Amino acid sequence: MATPNIKINLKKIAYNAETLKELYGSKGIDIIGVTKVVCGNPDIAATLVKSGIRILAESRISNIKKMRNAGIKTQFLLLRTPFLSQVESVVKYTDISLNSELSVIKRLSHFAIKHHLTHKIILMIESGDLREGLMPSELDDIVAQVVRLDGIQLAGIGTNLACFGGIEPDDEKMRSLSSIAKDIEDKYELQLEYVSGGNSANYNWYMSTKNIGRINNLRLGESILLGCETLHRKPIPGLFTDAFTLQTEVIESKIKPSLPYGNVCQDAFGNIPEFQDSGEIRRAILGIGLQDVAVSGLTPRMDIQVLGASSDHIIIDAKKMELIVGQIVEFDLNYAALLSAMTSSYVNKESVTC
Repeated sequence: MATPNIKINLKKIAYNAETLKELYGSKGIDIIGVTKVVCGNPDIAATLVKSGIRILAESRISNIKKMRNAGIKTQFLLLRTPFLSQVESVVKYTDISLNSELSVIKRLSHFAIKHHLTHKIILMIESGDLREGLMPSELDDIVAQVVRLDGIQLAGIGTNLACFGGIEPDDEKMRSLSSIAKDIEDKYELQLEYVSGGNSANYNWYMSTKNIGRINNLRLGESILLGCETLHRKPIPGLFTDAFTLQTEVIESKIKPSLPYGNVCQDAFGNIPEFQDSGEIRRAILGIGLQDVAVSGLTPRMDIQVLGASSDHIIIDAKKMELIVGQIVEFDLNYAALLSAMTSSYVNKESVTC
């Protein structure tokens, strides 16, 4: 096995996807599978589609092309609002996109007409997290212009919460989005296909609310892949939280002092390191570093302590473990660690079904 390696358990991902689809579907909410954290990995994409997910959402067109080239047959939603410079590719390679800028939507219309296509858009509404979204005060004017554009179908509205500002999705915010949806439908005599209330952060709202209102769609990545909600990163009961395993190799194992000696200056990243003096310890080096993964997001599966990392190395206190050179050490990953490791070309990716 080539290391460092991420072992991807497709069976566990399928189980999580099927379980969440059934859970949210019991109240009439459909889910979109978000592939951005795994960079559009075709094995994972195929697993989500086989699990009954009808739309995959991705932030980067290059990853959508990769999935299409791998033969993934489904609808694709561009999750990040389109670059003005990429609108022709958006029309050619995606079925739906999230939008908040009229100038971009007008260019989408231009290229949709050019390619004899109809492109669906979901207008994003600002609900307090202060990432993408139209302010409610400007919505009516924008909708009035969008519904007149050829080649564009206003398929829905949506909002994003708990990403940039960490703002919680709650009943008030979901009621507001539902009310906006009803107002648009009544005024313009149309039926919105999607009222997309958010993402994996909506789990607690969903489990506690007595009325989902018009919310009929959520965009889920982390809860499917890592089995947790994203407000407090608590596991969702019954889901697998260990579908991904980071494996790396011991490249040095020695008894060494716990405290570096000599004059302390900056480390490789401009920090002044501090260490506790614990005498001599079993000190091991692992063949992976900050160029490969967000080390702070790793949790070892054995009783060892991560002391720190450089570009290419993680240094650990092996405690009572007698690690030998060549031995494999395994870690769980949080979202940041998974994102960085899946993005890194230096980390091998291995899909398994058991």
